Amino acid sequence: MKTSKFLLLAMIAIFITLFFVFDLQQFMSLDYFKAQRETIVNIYNAHPWLTALIFFVIYVVVTGLSLPGATILTLIAGAIFGLFVGTIVVSFASSLGATLAFLVSRYLFKDFVQQRFKQQLGSINRGVEKDGSFYLFALRLVPAFPFFAINLLMGLTPIKTWTFYWVSQVGMFAGTIVYVNAGHEIGSLESLSGILSPGLIFSFVLLGLFPLIAKKIVDFTKARKIMRRYPKPKRFDRNLVVIGAGAAGLVSAYIAAAVKAKVTLIEKHKMGGDCLNTGCVPSKAILRSAKMLSYIKRAKEYGFKNASVEFEFADIMDRVHRVIKQVEPHDSVERYTKLGVDCVQGEATITSPYTVRVNDQEITTRNIIIASGGRPFVPPLPGLAEVGYYTSDTIWTLRTLPKRLAVLGGGPIGCELAQAFARFGAKVTQVQRAAHILVREDADVIELVQAQFAKEGIQLLTNHKAVRVEQHEGEKYLICEHAGREVIVPFDEILVAIGRTANTKGFGLEELGVAISPRGTIEVDEHMRTNIPTIYACGDVAGPYQFTHTAAHQAWFASVNAMFGLFKKFKADYSVIPWTTFTDPEVARVGLNEQDAKAQGIAYEVTKYGIDDLDRAIADQEAHGFVKVLTQPGESKILGVTIVGHHAGDLIAEYIQAMKWGLGLNKILGTIHIYPTLAEANKFAAGNWKKAHAPQNALKWIERFHGWQRGSGTENN
Repeated sequence: MKTSKFLLLAMIAIFITLFFVFDLQQFMSLDYFKAQRETIVNIYNAHPWLTALIFFVIYVVVTGLSLPGATILTLIAGAIFGLFVGTIVVSFASSLGATLAFLVSRYLFKDFVQQRFKQQLGSINRGVEKDGSFYLFALRLVPAFPFFAINLLMGLTPIKTWTFYWVSQVGMFAGTIVYVNAGHEIGSLESLSGILSPGLIFSFVLLGLFPLIAKKIVDFTKARKIMRRYPKPKRFDRNLVVIGAGAAGLVSAYIAAAVKAKVTLIEKHKMGGDCLNTGCVPSKAILRSAKMLSYIKRAKEYGFKNASVEFEFADIMDRVHRVIKQVEPHDSVERYTKLGVDCVQGEATITSPYTVRVNDQEITTRNIIIASGGRPFVPPLPGLAEVGYYTSDTIWTLRTLPKRLAVLGGGPIGCELAQAFARFGAKVTQVQRAAHILVREDADVIELVQAQFAKEGIQLLTNHKAVRVEQHEGEKYLICEHAGREVIVPFDEILVAIGRTANTKGFGLEELGVAISPRGTIEVDEHMRTNIPTIYACGDVAGPYQFTHTAAHQAWFASVNAMFGLFKKFKADYSVIPWTTFTDPEVARVGLNEQDAKAQGIAYEVTKYGIDDLDRAIADQEAHGFVKVLTQPGESKILGVTIVGHHAGDLIAEYIQAMKWGLGLNKILGTIHIYPTLAEANKFAAGNWKKAHAPQNALKWIERFHGWQRGSGTENN
């Protein structure tokens, strides 16, 4: 740090220290003012300009050094100077003091913070450069955050000093009037009966309502700024138009129809979206067939001398498509039409915040929900397109089992399909750029899954970066880079499963200026609303989770807020989000795991129960895996649970409910679980926690009590 910066910081630190050491804060308290009020008012009457100047300087110093007392000083200003003069004095003093604090923060810390957190601050800096004045105005108008913190933090951003000053001056003016008026009313009290005066009551009502009113003003201003470019129809064809008939879109339309709204659901491809046609349903169908094969291979474990099965891979795929067809009516046009939804097949284009065009028809609507989902991300890998590849969308067209399958990616989709194809007899090589698969899971989880993969013959290449794809004399090769050398992976077919990307292009978002997040998803607030007030988004296109159940969860908030937000808005709740990776063993999660807790600096305790000890698991020949529960230190409150093992996705449900409704491990331990079931693992995990937290001192006295009852005194007999 430069000498000048160090000296300035030292001077400020000394001044603040002296402020507290000598208890100067007492002179800015209501008690002190009450005791000295008559004297101060007399001085003001005798020397109004000098008194106002001294008060002005004190106010600037207090706010400039971020000392406590600015709110009290504002009330005192109203009591001394009255509403008009007090407002003028405080308005300019607070803005100058805030700017002084802003400049000090900028001079001392901006360069260091910007260099140290350059990557994290990139999006914030861009937002400030684009709309910094509006953000600051909103913060000033709605006192949700301490003003001194805003002063210091804004000094670390690229906002210009003059912009900071004038926006602060304007933004704080309304709040200043409210607080000065309250001080003026308090100062005018002559007796206790004055507490019930209409003026004072009105001032306190304003203090309570100001944040709410200010927030409404900000929301209205933002909406007006965006919407004034588009003419609002005098009448609307629909209350709601939903784009996309996947999980999020179907639930949104269902809810709208259930409350008797007129809703149109537009889908350009197939009802049911990815989950029904290319995701959850077909993948679980193929995993089930693969699981049956694995049991046959384990016949001796179940007491059979031998067992065998003959199959054609095409028949397996036929079954997958039969399952899709069987589930299809749940998401069909016929069903949703009967529910009251107007289903339209075609490509939608949002032409304004109030209109959607589909099949040469323009529909006017009060609100729009975007539920356009996502698609597999395919990297620009040289040679990949020329050789040909499969994704989780297209793998279901396979009719012949590839002898050698390369799987690019180690996430849930890649792992599930890698294991399934290996069980059918393909030689599977899974390539993962990271040090291990399932990067969001803890090390003990990954160890179990990778060990099972190795046991089943899957070749796992971690720390391998795919570089290119080549084809020579009819042979296909994936070229990877590992430890500075090239590794060649021959394959017959390759499955690309390295993630998904949101569908945000091609239907009008760019033209309207709908904000897209750095992750490539549509940016939404806690009510699932975009920066266009009439447009909402939910599901994979909004993120941050890409699960069918979270898409449905978000859809409730999007549809209800779209239809009834004028009266009441609901914030989307992500506090208890579960998911399962359907490998064998399954990996189920809810809440925090250890790596999450460490990254967030959250203290925790770990309780573990090994399912290899569970009677039902032993009987089922599935005695592997564990239940791991994270709790608050010394408490039974659950922070998160990971279950690895047979039917882990079903077992986790009890913990999801417990976390949702604030039930701890004591409640789970006190719940009867049927014997013999896998669900007993949850109770035994709670029992392990109880043993670890048994009151040892109390148990010693109880032991003595039992000894006394046996007539053994304090002996341990």
